[in-house]
Amino acid sequence: MALIILQQILVMALYMLIGLALYRAGKITDEGSETLASLLAYVVIPAMLVNSFLVEYSPEKLAQFGWSFLLGTGTVALSMLVSTVVFRKGGIDWFAAAYSNAGFMGLPLIKASIGDAGVFFLVGMLIPFNVSQWVYGCKNLKKGAKGEDTEEAHERVPLAQTVRQLVLNPMVLASAGGFVLFATGLGTNMPQILRTCISGVASVNAPLAMIVLGVYLAKSNIAELFRTKRLYFVSGVRLMLIPVITTLALAFLPVDNSIKMTMVIASAAPVGANVAIYSQLFGADYVYACKTVTHSTLLSIAVMPLMIFFAGLLIPV
Repeated sequence: MALIILQQILVMALYMLIGLALYRAGKITDEGSETLASLLAYVVIPAMLVNSFLVEYSPEKLAQFGWSFLLGTGTVALSMLVSTVVFRKGGIDWFAAAYSNAGFMGLPLIKASIGDAGVFFLVGMLIPFNVSQWVYGCKNLKKGAKGEDTEEAHERVPLAQTVRQLVLNPMVLASAGGFVLFATGLGTNMPQILRTCISGVASVNAPLAMIVLGVYLAKSNIAELFRTKRLYFVSGVRLMLIPVITTLALAFLPVDNSIKMTMVIASAAPVGANVAIYSQLFGADYVYACKTVTHSTLLSIAVMPLMIFFAGLLIPV
């Protein structure tokens, strides 16, 4: 398992280098990278989630999905709890440690190591992941926005707007739609041409996601990243402390090991890109937020295989 993860991470690192080189050569602009990120968020990742549901319905698979939802909720809650204990003041460090890059980086790694079943299980985590991120995570991120605890930073968003934005989240929509296809059996009876289209779009997730991250990397001063001690602390919590605690919490539960390992891989992923997106939206330190993403992503190339190797000793798949 750890060897598969290492090989996949090295492949993804090459994809990142392609994105970095294209940006540095002026072949991808800032506007172009935003377009690619939108394509990824609104089309490719949803297609991958829907594709994972195009399997034959069975009570056993439904039970597995139920367990993945329960374990996913627990895993997200555990990450938030650990981050709260370490970063009591909230803010960017809290958000960066609490929420991994489960979509961009976790999905392709889980697909490579566990297969489509792993992606199916991951959906159970992505639902509470996205809900908690918007409902509670953003509120915590706003602490200290614009350099102080201002009223503007804590301005309340109307409940109807919050619900609408949550329900219209492309990952939530794809998860709900995919589950309907699975539960009704429509997914397996879908015309082959449509299944091929969804599968084809889903297949570009890994290279496209890493090319986008490579562009983020190209915008960073690498030397400065590795001189900032604070970033090592945030990355250490995200890449090591939380995965180790998650592994120990899940290891001895009487649940399918593939489900447990899916949760561990997702929890071991580096800082999610949403910390930068939401920091820009709420007036927090966007530049620093981007640094947490790139710093942890670079370190994850070496750290993630070690964490997965450790998890594999307790949760063999």
